[in-house]
Amino acid sequence: MGLDSRRSNHVRKYGLVILLIVLAVGLCSCGQKQAAEKPAGGKAKAETVRVAFVTNNVSDFWKIAQAGVKKGEEEFNAKCDFKMPTQGTAAEQKVILEDLVTKGVSGIAISPVNPDSQTDVLNAAAAKVNLICMDSDAPKSNRLCYVGTSNIDAGKVAGQQIMKAIPNGGKLMIFVGTLDAQNAADRYKGIQEVLKGNPKYQILGVLTDDANHTKARANVEDTLTKHPDVACLVGLWSYNGPAIVNAVKAANKAGKVKIVCFDEQDDTLQGVKDGVIDATVVQKPFEFGYQSVKVLAALARGDKSVIPANKMIDTGVKVVDKANVDEFWAELKKMTGKS
Repeated sequence: MGLDSRRSNHVRKYGLVILLIVLAVGLCSCGQKQAAEKPAGGKAKAETVRVAFVTNNVSDFWKIAQAGVKKGEEEFNAKCDFKMPTQGTAAEQKVILEDLVTKGVSGIAISPVNPDSQTDVLNAAAAKVNLICMDSDAPKSNRLCYVGTSNIDAGKVAGQQIMKAIPNGGKLMIFVGTLDAQNAADRYKGIQEVLKGNPKYQILGVLTDDANHTKARANVEDTLTKHPDVACLVGLWSYNGPAIVNAVKAANKAGKVKIVCFDEQDDTLQGVKDGVIDATVVQKPFEFGYQSVKVLAALARGDKSVIPANKMIDTGVKVVDKANVDEFWAELKKMTGKS
């Protein structure tokens, strides 16, 4: 073998060694990069998704839901735009929905004010983003699922509490923002189903306030004036309980007129604690927020398994009365981070 031939072989050998070293360094660097992109569990962190949560009005009730939203944001790597329409109207929700779609959110959870009249608006949003309903359903729309209470069942629970509060029967008046909302209509239906066929109980009517808190109290005051023999006052929306309490106290009828209401606002729970409210049927607004973010985040990542076959995630209800209000309130404060 000549000198030139030996030199050529050495060059090829050295070149091969250098190539192998370069490849090894490259593979090591790639592995380190992949490892850096993964948390300790070995799975790459999902990209942050942007979603939205739209209420039907402004109420302390929704502050509890917002705490659930925040927990969902942390657990499911999501950023949620939380919107509370100040006027509580379908027109206002339409503007909010259109703005959120324009901003490019991947999904929206909404409590429709008037689902029947909002079908076209909801469907327009559903055609562009993942749309679900929470708190109040819109089953005629193209929403993907409903997160919240079975409101007919909740109404039945309220009906049972009415019978417990006034076992000898009597007249009752019902108060709510609007019966156009599915949750309100279903709760009223549930109450009617429990009381129907029992002549001892007379529903005087349903007074609506369009989510105006001043009007809500005025409706109660008007009832106490026109129907001094009313036995029970029933509030279907979260702010109705405090409105009833304030009006009853002003009329010096606290404890004389029975009160059954919904939800767990601080003023409502204080009314239960003081013995002014006989019982409140509480939902789980924290779960409204948490479950909504969970579902929307999964859908944004292509996971449709979060939607049940019946398209409903029932969060359940609980009756809070004087016997369990302290325990419930303490747990609620812990859940929402209040002292």
